[in-house]
Amino acid sequence: MDTEVAAFRGVGKSYGRVRAVDGLDLVLRPGETVALLGPNGAGKSTSLDLLLGLREPDQGSVSLFGGSPREAIAAGRVGAMLQSGGLMADVKVRELVRLACDVHPRGRSVTGVLTDAGITELAERRVDKLSGGQEQRVRFALAIAGNSDLIVLDEPTTGMDVSVRQAFWASMRAQADAGRTVLFATHYLEEADSIADRVLVLHRGRLIADGSSAEIKARAGARRVAFELHDGDLSGAAGPFEDSVLRTLPGVQSLDVTARVPGVRTVRIRTADADASVAGLYRAGLYPRGLEVTGLGLEQAFLTITGEQDNQDAVKETVR
Repeated sequence: MDTEVAAFRGVGKSYGRVRAVDGLDLVLRPGETVALLGPNGAGKSTSLDLLLGLREPDQGSVSLFGGSPREAIAAGRVGAMLQSGGLMADVKVRELVRLACDVHPRGRSVTGVLTDAGITELAERRVDKLSGGQEQRVRFALAIAGNSDLIVLDEPTTGMDVSVRQAFWASMRAQADAGRTVLFATHYLEEADSIADRVLVLHRGRLIADGSSAEIKARAGARRVAFELHDGDLSGAAGPFEDSVLRTLPGVQSLDVTARVPGVRTVRIRTADADASVAGLYRAGLYPRGLEVTGLGLEQAFLTITGEQDNQDAVKETVR
């Protein structure tokens, strides 16, 4: 059994002066469901192109199942759903899926593919009459037209509404449960949080975080403290209430205070030390109502990690 599905070793790729991928080291293992995250221009699509043999690295090497990407694809071990490229027009969905199954080295039954992709009801529709979300589901069907060991998806749920996205990920989980490795790039961080058992964060072509969703959140370090302050509860405070009282609490990194109802303020704090921040509230004579302390969501953790990396890069540029 393969111990490595895919491996990037010291991979670099540039377009002119733009460094799209910068010294990428990464290994994917069998049976993983992996989310690839990063802001626009982080190198996600270029990394996927390199993985699929659509582009060649300038430095380093990319391998699939111990050989070259093209060898793995020719053997039918990889299925892919990319943002680029259109679908054949003037054909029915069933005809297009049948063609994909027939030409795949490890082709599956058309009926099984239509069912797994959740597009049986679209089988007799012409491809050029589909909505954007329906086209995405057909692209997914083409990606699973064979019994592939690795499925690569680039922004797969773009254009899908919420209910269709949920059905799509149910289908995707079934592929992972069948033992396939799934790698997907997405801007929907809630998808990565709920679907992936491993999260990769790319930033300016570099891998800056690699771990489970929980590990990525923990790495960000901060927690959220939320509560309400009522004017009638401020009598113990030293002097009139001011936002600056909250900003000087121990550990506070960011603060949001909203007065939606007269006399009531909703406060949300991001803090590096929740215990110290809460203790500071009471020392300041404040009485927080509905106090909640939670960890950061993946989106907030993502923004924290990439923001820290931007700051580090800025310092390095200043030193130069």
